Amino acid sequence: MKKSVFTNLKYDIPSSIVVFLVAVPLCLGIALASGAPFFSGLIAGIVGGIVIGSLSNSQLSVSGPAAGLTAIVLAGITRLGAFETFLAAVFLAGLIQLLLGFLKAGSIANYFPGSVIKGMLTAIGVIIILKQIPHAFGYDKDAEGETAFQQANGNNTFSALLEPLQHIHIGVTIITLVALTILVLWEKPFMKRFKVVPGALAAVVVSVLLNNLFNAFFPAIAVEKEHLVQVPVAGSFDEFLGLFTLPNFSAITNKDVIITAFTIAAVASIETLLCIEAVDKMDRLRRATNQNRELKAQGIGNMVSGLLGGLPVTSVIVRSSANINAGAQTKASTIIHGTLILVCSAFIPGVLNMIPLGALAAILLITGYKLARISIFKEMFANGKYQWVPFIVTVVAVVFTDLLTGVGLGLLTSMVAILYGNMKNSYYFHKENHHEGEVIRIQLSEEVSFLNKASIKLTLNHLPANSKVVIDATKTTYIDYDVLELIKEFKNIKAPEKNIDCILTGLREKYKIDNTHHVISERQAFTDRNESFTNQETGILVYN
Repeated sequence: MKKSVFTNLKYDIPSSIVVFLVAVPLCLGIALASGAPFFSGLIAGIVGGIVIGSLSNSQLSVSGPAAGLTAIVLAGITRLGAFETFLAAVFLAGLIQLLLGFLKAGSIANYFPGSVIKGMLTAIGVIIILKQIPHAFGYDKDAEGETAFQQANGNNTFSALLEPLQHIHIGVTIITLVALTILVLWEKPFMKRFKVVPGALAAVVVSVLLNNLFNAFFPAIAVEKEHLVQVPVAGSFDEFLGLFTLPNFSAITNKDVIITAFTIAAVASIETLLCIEAVDKMDRLRRATNQNRELKAQGIGNMVSGLLGGLPVTSVIVRSSANINAGAQTKASTIIHGTLILVCSAFIPGVLNMIPLGALAAILLITGYKLARISIFKEMFANGKYQWVPFIVTVVAVVFTDLLTGVGLGLLTSMVAILYGNMKNSYYFHKENHHEGEVIRIQLSEEVSFLNKASIKLTLNHLPANSKVVIDATKTTYIDYDVLELIKEFKNIKAPEKNIDCILTGLREKYKIDNTHHVISERQAFTDRNESFTNQETGILVYN
């Protein structure tokens, strides 16, 4: 019997509170950085939690407005001239994503290498830490949710670290340190009895009380409004409804609207698929997300967000990581966090506006540390250079550029590593070890692609003269045309030149390569073999 999504509420409710606390300032910060109305970020967070959380089969992913789309949103609003027109592009982008889901475009996620995904997660952890350091000291000039290396104010991630040293806010710094202490202690075994309350919630409550104490007794270090969460406050229900904006559908056929929609759909889909792959790798229960269903859910989510006046939505790694670290078990956590944003924004925005950003910076600093632990670097290094190099390139590239550019460079590096690995033969054939009369067998793997061409060519070129060689394709179901041509050339031209007796097994029937002059049994061919070399990357197995 299938369990209800609400079976694990004792884990999901506390984690939903943590994600809610993290999501509110991120939603507002991304809206600010995008040049959109403040409340549009909260709408996107609500839709990402309730709508996409309900439709997706990802148990731990959290969707909402994404930092990776801020530049596209800002450019789109500027180009289209009105936020209502931009909302039509968001709705259309969702429709495109829904279509991509039905076309099964989500399968592209299966081609993301694990080393690149781990590199992306580690880089996000590094970025979270670097971006939250200024907020931890009370320097909030850079909007929450910003992840790009180059900032709008001319600074970059590293130069921005110097600014807080000249503008340290004593009250915010104290609150951050107290919140960090609570979060660290909450993980200790002796605090087990208190874990019914999330550590993040305890840190936030203590931070609010501490700031009230500052206001009462130490006003010089009290945290001012600009260093607190700033949710829009509506004076009445009608005023609250006025925070929602309807799209201008009359402009949906506008060329610029269509271009903006396709751009949003492409970037949002790639970011979502990357995030889903990363979240599945972090899931302790190893549950797999249906990528095509995820694209459909994201599409419907963006259509709803556009209809209500919200920003574009994607699966977001920062909130998803916070969700996993807080102990979430099912997507109930995502749905509840969206409900909390809606209820609290409507009924108690004033309470949210008492939360110091320093307390939230402490939560995110812990999240970033868990993503970028030193042990992850050690693990990847131990996995060998073909894992380590793409991993470290992805980490550096994401930190110094942005998410998509960094992942793109990581994928390129991974492809180069694969090509290089297939060009290098790990068992170089030594002529001096070959004894006259021994038979050399080249066993082709089940699938031989163009990536195997270089290593097969190298192997054939190093075969000794006056030898007997069997190229066996009896277990092969697919051979790339270029590899087939290479084998034909070797058998018909190069082998006779070196007086190599070349026997083809399994190729004549499947690929019609003439082999009439060389027919021997497999038993005869391999009676004299005494040594074997293997390389799974090259697609061949050699015996001699």
